[in-house]
Amino acid sequence: MKPRDVVETGQSDMFRSRLDQIIDMDHEKVVLAQQIDWQFLSDKCGGNYSDKPGHPALPIRLMAGLHILKYADNLSDEEICLRWVENPYYQYFCGEEFFSHTLPLDRSSMTRWRQRMGEESIQALLMESLSVAVKVGAAKPADFTQAIVDTTVQEKNVAFPTDAKLINRARQKLVKQAKAAGLDLRQSYSRVGKRALIAHQRYAHAKQFKRARRQLRKLRTYLGRTIRDISRKIKGNVVLEEAFLRPLWLAERVMTQRPRDPIPKKVYSLHAPEVECIGKGKAHKPYEFGVKASVATTLKRSKGGQFAIHAKALPGKPYDGHTLETVIPEIEALTGATLTRILADAGYKGHNAPESHKFRVFTAGQKRRVTPAIKRQMRRRSAVEPVIGHLKNGHRMDRNYLAHEQGDAINPIMAAVGYNFRLILKWIRFLWLQIWIKWIISPSAIFA
Repeated sequence: MKPRDVVETGQSDMFRSRLDQIIDMDHEKVVLAQQIDWQFLSDKCGGNYSDKPGHPALPIRLMAGLHILKYADNLSDEEICLRWVENPYYQYFCGEEFFSHTLPLDRSSMTRWRQRMGEESIQALLMESLSVAVKVGAAKPADFTQAIVDTTVQEKNVAFPTDAKLINRARQKLVKQAKAAGLDLRQSYSRVGKRALIAHQRYAHAKQFKRARRQLRKLRTYLGRTIRDISRKIKGNVVLEEAFLRPLWLAERVMTQRPRDPIPKKVYSLHAPEVECIGKGKAHKPYEFGVKASVATTLKRSKGGQFAIHAKALPGKPYDGHTLETVIPEIEALTGATLTRILADAGYKGHNAPESHKFRVFTAGQKRRVTPAIKRQMRRRSAVEPVIGHLKNGHRMDRNYLAHEQGDAINPIMAAVGYNFRLILKWIRFLWLQIWIKWIISPSAIFA
């Protein structure tokens, strides 16, 4: 059943306090809530619900507002739910009229809402953040005609993968599931497996690699025996064979994969097998485990700051230059403006930008077609790096805690949404500070 729209009645209640009577209506979150077009978000996200009878869904404004606040203030699902009960400004932002002492949803409702929306509907929040930036004067439509594009790695919340840890973990997960299913295994290898893992790590640290490989072979032997034991016990039982199909496949893949394996898809995490190993050439961190992500920002710094106009996860480790064919049309669809100039680093050489934008892309080190004006603009190409740093350190893109490939796709978009709304909140505070200073200097100038 489709969610009901939040309607402000303006009525009073004898036993409850109206939020607009107990909060400062000039607060930046109140002003921002009044500027957001909640009906637009409701129309964009409402298409993911059916008209079939049933329990009415939670209001779009409530769920979208919670996610905007979560990524703007760098909070987890649990933290945003706890703060919503305590903070009247959060409640007003999410469409409440009266102060509520109980949360109208369960924490898991946020996970289910993200899964229901998907990547396409979540992009409506990014589109609205750019619209609000123009509406409050923090940016101008002309700012979105020129962009800087770069890629980074959105790391997944996984431990650094080593063969020994993966193999031992695969055995532990199989043994745990077998016990839950009531299977009587010949041996769990819990004690000797733990001892072999510790010995392997100590030998590897001491650079005694021959002894470390011997312990690694032991761990592979224990895992292989566990796989064969479970396969014998579940043979002929259709229910158990289906339940153990994926865990056994993952354990087999972890046990047989080798360094520089020609098979392209290696498993680096058992709970997140979609994780990819990406090398960006960093001395302090040669390899990162997650998914490549593209980030685009405005070329010129707007009044309110440098806004993120696009963010997208790029699974499959594509070459940077081969991402422009997808990225450029999406940027224009989000901003509603035609890109006249795109700046990128040297990793975008040999790009596959659309034919109409082929000569609008300029890469670092390029000599041809680079006029003195473009050469001056190229000095701002590195301005995208601080934005990526803010997305990672302040808006939950440093570690992606959302599950599966859908979580990889949603997280960078929501990080850009939180970053943009954070800039807008700072801009609103700056405007009110200007008004206050004018009032101090000349009260009559305010009403002139």
